[in-house]
Amino acid sequence: MVIDGDLNERGFATVSDVVDSSVIADVLYDLEHVDRHRVRLAGESLFAMRNLLHSVPAIRMLAASPLLRSLVEPYLGVECFAVRAIYFDKLPGANWKVPWHQDLTVALARRCDVEGFRLWTVKAGVVHAQAPIWILERMLAVRLHLDDCRLYSGPLRVLPSTHRDGKLDSVRIEELRSQTNEEVCMVESGGVLLMRPLLLHASSPALSPSHRRVIHIEYSSAQLPDGLQWHEMLRAVNGT
Repeated sequence: MVIDGDLNERGFATVSDVVDSSVIADVLYDLEHVDRHRVRLAGESLFAMRNLLHSVPAIRMLAASPLLRSLVEPYLGVECFAVRAIYFDKLPGANWKVPWHQDLTVALARRCDVEGFRLWTVKAGVVHAQAPIWILERMLAVRLHLDDCRLYSGPLRVLPSTHRDGKLDSVRIEELRSQTNEEVCMVESGGVLLMRPLLLHASSPALSPSHRRVIHIEYSSAQLPDGLQWHEMLRAVNGT
């Protein structure tokens, strides 16, 4: 596998042909057979789901596999671990726009009032908070595409190298939008987009919504302070 792009410099990179069609079929089968209360629906179509490391065996095995870890370890080290996995799709009944933003929120086992953690929320029964920058700088997202993502599919758009500017307020985001040429991340089925959480990114509604299914897996090398714990912490295929 060849990583296309300097992830440390640009904040993102793509890798083609990471998983084959049989792995994708296993993931899709497990997604359709988990407990339905974990699923958000558009009509009868699955379009978003959280807490996949706990509830979807195929994704748990994939997140802990040497295959995906070989992409992450060069940036986070061999002691890194998966901390969250999310599924989302763009369908005619769930074809949303995502404005420019950074991924600042992490999933935690419980709430503790610790300096630097703020804006606490609960999503799908799990406590979340915005994390301090030193945590986010020790994280990397792996976005596995289950379908070809074309220009008409509502692909992710990014502003290269903006992960190096720390946490950004709305004024600075607008400044960077005017100063930085965006890039569109088109990824074929079985390919991966690697992305730093602090990178500014957005997506438009799909022009021709069919499927744009993505498994978003976050990894970290950060040990949390003062009694905080990750909601999920997966190191090996049979580990937690």
